[in-house]
Amino acid sequence: MSSNKSCIARGFLLAISASICMGVAASCLAAQFEQKTAEADSQGLTAEQALRWRSAIRTTLFVPDPLPQLAVENHGRFEPAAGVVAERVSYATQFAMRVPAIVYSPRERRRELPALIIVNGHGGDKYCWYAFYSGVLYARAGAVVLTYDPIGEGERNRQRKSGTRAHDTRQEPRQMGRRLGGLMVTDLMQAVSYLSQRADVDPERIAACGYSMGSFILAVTGAIDERLHACVLAGGGNLDGPDGYWDNSKPMCQGIPYQSLAFLGDRPAAVYALHAMRGPTLVFNGLEDTVVAIPTHGKSFFDNLQDRVAQLLGTREGVFEADFVAHVSHRPFFVTEPVALWLERHLDFPLWTPETIRAMPTTHISEWVRAKGVAVDSRYASEDREGGLRALGAGVPGLSRSQLSVFTEEQWQRQKDRLIYETWVRKARSRITHRQ
Repeated sequence: MSSNKSCIARGFLLAISASICMGVAASCLAAQFEQKTAEADSQGLTAEQALRWRSAIRTTLFVPDPLPQLAVENHGRFEPAAGVVAERVSYATQFAMRVPAIVYSPRERRRELPALIIVNGHGGDKYCWYAFYSGVLYARAGAVVLTYDPIGEGERNRQRKSGTRAHDTRQEPRQMGRRLGGLMVTDLMQAVSYLSQRADVDPERIAACGYSMGSFILAVTGAIDERLHACVLAGGGNLDGPDGYWDNSKPMCQGIPYQSLAFLGDRPAAVYALHAMRGPTLVFNGLEDTVVAIPTHGKSFFDNLQDRVAQLLGTREGVFEADFVAHVSHRPFFVTEPVALWLERHLDFPLWTPETIRAMPTTHISEWVRAKGVAVDSRYASEDREGGLRALGAGVPGLSRSQLSVFTEEQWQRQKDRLIYETWVRKARSRITHRQ
């Protein structure tokens, strides 16, 4: 990019930042932003342009730069399954609030392990079956696996409940939606920071798997956080255009944040181009997934999106992969054999090989939850959804809420104000008022 174009780019980023501070939506600048960058983009996305886009996304969603100090606190450990250790930890996020997490790892200590973060779907948290199933499964593979509570769920819920979808309540002004999306991105980036500083983790082999709402949060995070080596988006990833599914989805955690990225122009292509410059990405869906409108998009949607990403990049190298399962709906596919094989290819699990993965038994989730007394959201327990999933591996125990809680009841009551959604709402509103 020429010196003149660099000046234009910097000026435009400043304009976006100023616009945000005044409460003007960044999308108002979309046409001008696209026009200023079109000539340079025609030659392929450059590192400088990618940096500008990443900075603009962070600014639009109020993701702190630099990120907050982690201030990690350890709260004990237990052994959820033979050969697996689980640690109870918490780390800081926006406004000095805390994120409670469970971290699974092989009991036999070694260094330079790959790491995996599970990003929950709507209403899910670290108590969710696929969160702890993933933790045990991939710890057995020789990975360090972090699961955490999204804002408003689990120990970040004012009643310490799961499946509440507390953050769905529309908060005004509209900027609160952008800030909530940015909080969720910050929580995930802080998980990357936590894993990066662990002595047993190879910081070059950190991946994340997002399901449903988590696929959206990971799509945004994977576009701006270059520390993530690999990303899996399950039950989603079909980012579409203006007034499409994602613009009209849950406004606080998805709709408003996605609308606010209109300055990127072709938002899906821009997001996935940034992914390609970061590392490999897999989008994996059931073809009958009506929860996130996969049937109305179809395979052709992803083919076309891959072409647009390649055109923006000037190459097909690194363009996201897309795979599908026929006749099934909404599922966290990252606990299945095909995705495990993909992760093995990119993370090199120390205790698995492709051959051992293919030889492993599978667990029918609806039978497993009945046998183990594990709770599953009734909306997703059917055979075409999570209930029918054949998860890789066998012998994963059904873990209890007391095992998966970071805090005792007494500790939680003392920590409560640093955890719950209502505190974040109060602090975010205060920040808006202060800036005005």
